[in-house]
Amino acid sequence: MKIIAGNWKMNPQTLEEVRKLFFKIKKGIKKYSNILQNVRIIICPPFVYLPLLLNWSRKLKISFGAQNVFWEEKGAFTGEISPKMLKDLKVEYVILGHSERRRYFGETDENVNKKLKSVFKFKLKPILCIGETKRERKEGKTFRVLKREISLAVRGIKILERSKIIVAYEPIWAIGTGNPCDPETAKKVLIFLRKILKKNKILYGGSVNSENARDYINVGFDGLLIGGASLRPKEFIQIIRDCSI
Repeated sequence: MKIIAGNWKMNPQTLEEVRKLFFKIKKGIKKYSNILQNVRIIICPPFVYLPLLLNWSRKLKISFGAQNVFWEEKGAFTGEISPKMLKDLKVEYVILGHSERRRYFGETDENVNKKLKSVFKFKLKPILCIGETKRERKEGKTFRVLKREISLAVRGIKILERSKIIVAYEPIWAIGTGNPCDPETAKKVLIFLRKILKKNKILYGGSVNSENARDYINVGFDGLLIGGASLRPKEFIQIIRDCSI
């Protein structure tokens, strides 16, 4: 089964916008329900919209994820969201280690490791983001960076749990640029990752759209982590349809 996850980041900006966006996506999913049996659809919205979306999606085959989580179960951590809170909402997935979290909020591999352990404690499903910068790519450090991010993230985690991590390869230099990593280059990275992650689902993310989505599936990725295109209902549904074949 292919995984298509939409990361809405800090969008939409109002309740009315989120309502319009979601119900257009919902309409598309219902319309093509007969051909979407081989796709797991995950939407990862801002925290504030999760309760509403979970309520609106009843009886719809769609899952939800959070864009981040804190590693402590409870305590005096103003502004943070605990894994226990997400579990109580019936959220299934959590994105961890996204490049924007690392870049703007100083998230480290050690932080990601703590979050992974906490996520597994509450039986949530992690989507671990890894990827190299433009400079690291030019210096030929792509594989070294990815190996480091994976090894530090899973340190101290049981082998069985490690295999349950969904890994999203998102070359940082491609995210939001409109210049995706070409499928054949991405395939080389995928082959490398398969040597380390033999049982894990591996997704591609980074300027994915309806024109190139199927190409990444064709070279062997188990699914996609989509940013901007997941905020355009027609395009998002088209991507889902293309990847369901």
